Amino acid sequence: MQHRPSTVPSRIKPATLLFLLGLLTLICASFYSLALQWSALFTADAARSSIEFLRGFAAPELAWPFLIKVAQGTLETLSMSALGTGIASICGLTLALPASGRFGPAARLAMRLTLNILRSIPELIWALILLISAGLGPFAGTLALAVHTTGVLGRLFADALENMPPAPEVILRINGAKPMAAFFYAALPQILPQLMSYTLYRWENNIRAAAILGIIGAGGLGQMLKYHLSLFQMQQAASVIIAMLVLISLVDGISFWLRRRLTSQ
Repeated sequence: MQHRPSTVPSRIKPATLLFLLGLLTLICASFYSLALQWSALFTADAARSSIEFLRGFAAPELAWPFLIKVAQGTLETLSMSALGTGIASICGLTLALPASGRFGPAARLAMRLTLNILRSIPELIWALILLISAGLGPFAGTLALAVHTTGVLGRLFADALENMPPAPEVILRINGAKPMAAFFYAALPQILPQLMSYTLYRWENNIRAAAILGIIGAGGLGQMLKYHLSLFQMQQAASVIIAMLVLISLVDGISFWLRRRLTSQ
């Protein structure tokens, strides 16, 4: 009879325990410092006001001319997110090469700092800045998505390049291949599924961001939603919200399926 070796449960490291205690302390301090009025949230007046507000959205507008406008806004939002993500994926990969240390530590530090600046500024702030130069419309929204997403994807791509096994690329370089050829034939195929997964995930986020950017005049469904809410046209706003939910759900499903296919290969 074979006896299975007893497994000794792993102990929590002191650094991990200290981090968890610090996180718990921060959560408790947040509850103490913020004036959270939970009692006012669950009062009868708050419930009555919320129900009365939601009733205004009942019976969404289904007139054919208005649905055509909603469809045009949906395509505009989808185009903004797709184009912004596509531009960001190309720029992110370009900036990820020096950010991964391939051109020396000085270039790595400078490019990492640049990527941190790009991704630390939210899309909404980029859109407000670009609206001044690009004007109202989807162009400014697309540029805002592209700039912010370049910082996010550039950082993720750089980390993927640093963490991949260097042996295949090194072997090609030893056998006389040029650096660019070694990168495209050895390095890029290793991390391409991971890069595509990152890009698809950011596309999901940019769908939501594109809808929000429209509220400040960047076009798409967000601009339609702001217009109808400002005029208290709740039924029209309900149709726009439904279009947003359908678009986000559809893109999330497609992206999830594609990422599953990429990671399973």
